[in-house]
Amino acid sequence: MSGPECCSNPPILDPNSGAGHVQKLGGLNSYVSGLSCSKHAILLVSEVFGATCLLYRKLADKIAAKGYYVVVPDFLYGDPFAYEKASRPLPVWLKDHEPDKAFEDAKPVIEALKSIGALSIGAASFCWGAKCVVELAKSGMIQSAVLFHPSFVTVDDIKGVNIPIAILGAEIDQYCPPELVKQFEEVLTAQLGDDCYVKVVPKVSHGWTVRYNMEDEAAVMAAEAAHQKLLAWFAEHVR
Repeated sequence: MSGPECCSNPPILDPNSGAGHVQKLGGLNSYVSGLSCSKHAILLVSEVFGATCLLYRKLADKIAAKGYYVVVPDFLYGDPFAYEKASRPLPVWLKDHEPDKAFEDAKPVIEALKSIGALSIGAASFCWGAKCVVELAKSGMIQSAVLFHPSFVTVDDIKGVNIPIAILGAEIDQYCPPELVKQFEEVLTAQLGDDCYVKVVPKVSHGWTVRYNMEDEAAVMAAEAAHQKLLAWFAEHVR
């Protein structure tokens, strides 16, 4: 489950980007955007490139503009995957950043959000972060979830999800191929009925929602459509 597709088209990293700021939350450095007094919070769990990606922070700001307090914790502890580190190819890097660990790290972040007044919390993930959000979706700690082009998630992982969840997979994706997304849909429909939304988006590749070419109009439009689905899902289920 690791290879070039998972890390293709690496994003622009800019720790100074975004309308928000970085602060400690639940023990982790976190990019936060929006009003902390909002009663509705969204937790974003990144892919392997971490929380300083320009397009990732732009999405956080877009969500915050709808009235949410958005938190992007650095679950990678300042150590995002980097192609230039030849001694740490992705399989080696992953040994230090098991996707399961982010679930445990997310717990104090969520408790911190509740302590400042968040009454409902949604969580969205991208690639590497999917395992964390699926576990949160079975924990009773959040109210809704969205997964974009998930990695490291199995059908057994999906069993037990008991909150509204949306999954958008890519037509071109060896880590979460359309056949696997369809299996997710079968399980979730049986468990949740109308409280799930699962779609394989045609003509897009793994990572299309946060690693798109800003000069490519079709890529921008595809990412924007996915973002709008996220906003609509949380508007319905995080309130």
